[in-house]
Amino acid sequence: MNEPMPARTSSISLRPSACPGLLRIVPALDGGICRIKLAGGSITAAQACAVADAAQRYAGGVIEATNRANLQIRGVGTDPDGLIAILLDAGLGPSNPASDDVRNLMLSPTAGIDPQQLFDSRPLAAQILGTLENEPRFHDLSPKFALSLDGGEALAMLEHPHDMWLSARMIDDDVLMAFGLAGCPAEDAPLAAVPLSHAHELVVAVLDAFLELARPEQTRMRHLLAEMSTEAFLQAVAKRMTVDFCRSQRVGEWLDTVCLTHRLASKLAPTGGQLQSPANRHLGIYPQDVAGLVAVGGAAPLGRLDASMLRSVAQLAAEWGDGTLRLTPWQSLLLPNVRRDHAANVLTGLQAAGLICSPEQPLAHLIACTGSAGCGKGLADTKADALLLAARLEHLDLKQAAHLTGCSRSCAAAHVAPVTLLAVSAGHYDLYFRDAQQPGFGSLRARDLTIEAVGTLLAADSRSSTDD
Repeated sequence: MNEPMPARTSSISLRPSACPGLLRIVPALDGGICRIKLAGGSITAAQACAVADAAQRYAGGVIEATNRANLQIRGVGTDPDGLIAILLDAGLGPSNPASDDVRNLMLSPTAGIDPQQLFDSRPLAAQILGTLENEPRFHDLSPKFALSLDGGEALAMLEHPHDMWLSARMIDDDVLMAFGLAGCPAEDAPLAAVPLSHAHELVVAVLDAFLELARPEQTRMRHLLAEMSTEAFLQAVAKRMTVDFCRSQRVGEWLDTVCLTHRLASKLAPTGGQLQSPANRHLGIYPQDVAGLVAVGGAAPLGRLDASMLRSVAQLAAEWGDGTLRLTPWQSLLLPNVRRDHAANVLTGLQAAGLICSPEQPLAHLIACTGSAGCGKGLADTKADALLLAARLEHLDLKQAAHLTGCSRSCAAAHVAPVTLLAVSAGHYDLYFRDAQQPGFGSLRARDLTIEAVGTLLAADSRSSTDD
């Protein structure tokens, strides 16, 4: 395991970890990595400019939008203290320095403004984050231990697995908070639900039970549940609650079916009518719950921005929006609270800055890890190969969601993509198709393919599927 570079402020004792943070710069092949965890994925225009300045002055200028709605700076050089100082002065650090590792709560990028939301999840999120930051016992959680919260928004990432997920559901005209463990709402039915007013209490109970019952090496919820039954863990949680779980027969039947119903509903565009891919709703113009206001979004090509791009987006947010940017789990940005009659100007500005604003572009559907250009474990230059694949798919008039990964760790994608290219050597990949019956990346379709061969095979498969 690589040793982290020294962090600013020697009075803070940071535990060893391979996970980068704002105060822990972790080395990589292309320099240090500094990860900036954003509360609710939100950042002000001024803070975005500070990130751009830090990346340009103290790093290689590469800024990444992560798949958990954070930002990270790559290529940090010999003065990490200078970079950290800029970020802390901009208010991007934790309120409690010892808590930087555990600020892992993902929200919908349209929390508070989504037309389909059942409640504004931001106050609850702030309460949960405050507890994680200010309760020292929770600082013992792994830097990878993560939670997600959705308020019923149509624009919500439901496929990323989390140690605990919470999802608002409506039953008998009441909003309840359904929850699950070591999984995600797209695949797992909720285990139970609690009244919305007790959601924070539930999170605290789950975390306390986990810390009491898990051995030191069991850093994730899935590790504990591999040896302990879920029912036994829920009983331990229930002892810490002041209300009973909603698990009656009627509610139980609802919990068994609501997962599929919610997933199908969330694929509908907020304006109704056409089915829309969850991976596309964040691109372009997205309606808000207030008439006349919209959010405008664009994806960072292969998850990467530079300082100039980020400054341009920040300027658009300040000029046409409310002065904030929201990161999404699709490695993109949303500018909220834009007047509808200004949306076209913002969209044009995002495109001019170099962001992808239309699902018609093949690159909008591709994910690629850092690859061999920046990671010692990468077997291929996945970013460069993804650009080649995008060009090939555009030539073939084909749009295909695919993930290029330089090794089996799959750092760039939190869930299995429809198509995965696993590097085996420079420019060569094994090709997998997602299959719920197969572990890992799914079903192996072909081995040791060049990018050109991958494009040809995907085109042939597309033709055979449409010609049935």
